Amino acid sequence: MKIRSSAYSFYTLLFLLLVFSACNQASRTAGIVIKEDTRIVSLNGAVTENLCLLGFEKNIVGVDVTSTAPQSIQQLPKVGHTRQIQAEAILSLHPDIVFGLAKEIKPELRHQIESTGAKLILFDLDYSAEGAKQLTQQIADTTGVPEKAAAIINKFDEDMARVEKLPVQPKVLFIYARGAGSLMVAGQSTMLDKVIGYAGGINAAQGFTEFKALTPESLVEFNPDAVLLFSSGYESLQGESGLLASPGMMQTNAGKNKAFIHMDGHFIGGTGPETGAAVYELNQKLKALLK
Repeated sequence: MKIRSSAYSFYTLLFLLLVFSACNQASRTAGIVIKEDTRIVSLNGAVTENLCLLGFEKNIVGVDVTSTAPQSIQQLPKVGHTRQIQAEAILSLHPDIVFGLAKEIKPELRHQIESTGAKLILFDLDYSAEGAKQLTQQIADTTGVPEKAAAIINKFDEDMARVEKLPVQPKVLFIYARGAGSLMVAGQSTMLDKVIGYAGGINAAQGFTEFKALTPESLVEFNPDAVLLFSSGYESLQGESGLLASPGMMQTNAGKNKAFIHMDGHFIGGTGPETGAAVYELNQKLKALLK
């Protein structure tokens, strides 16, 4: 009987621990009450856009520099770039809730925010179309408006469904530019890699992940049919003339045909509700280049 009693006690304790763990996990992502006077700081552009579409724009009192949509949000105080944010900039806005992405927030920043009593809500994000939709649903669930996610996700799917099959699959190279002296290219496993593929192209930068510096030799080796840039990067290079003057560019198909595409950075580079529309726009720009 002692063995049975011990076994019973063990399984009872295990059951209670599992229940407690589940409840504790749920409390981290559910039950957030946003009142009229709740003050929110958002540390990611996609998170900010979702919060606005879900009806919480009026609660946002500060954002990071990647938060550029909707346009009205640009009037709010900026707390810096996510990876370089100082806690003081956030805490000076006296937030009740701080939203962001888990992979972007350093441990020390987490501790500083949470030590003030502000609630820190962080989401996981996979850089893909499915990841963008999952983020929308996660934010809607967490903020207590799960039913509002459907319209946003449906619009996303509708935009993606508009993408046309291209007659050929052009090689597209995304260049991140901050002037001619600072050029990086997006490799595989980046959101730009996914967007290029969704739009009907193929990333010219193969064989590595994330971003790496662009050299004249690698540019010639990539030999893209088209070059894609953020509009801010395009301007930093002085536009088409600056791109054509980049070492190695005139030895590529893109340079010879002046096949340069530039789009708003948040629009094409984010992983948010507008990604579907951005993919369709890139698809149409690639289609035009192939004529």
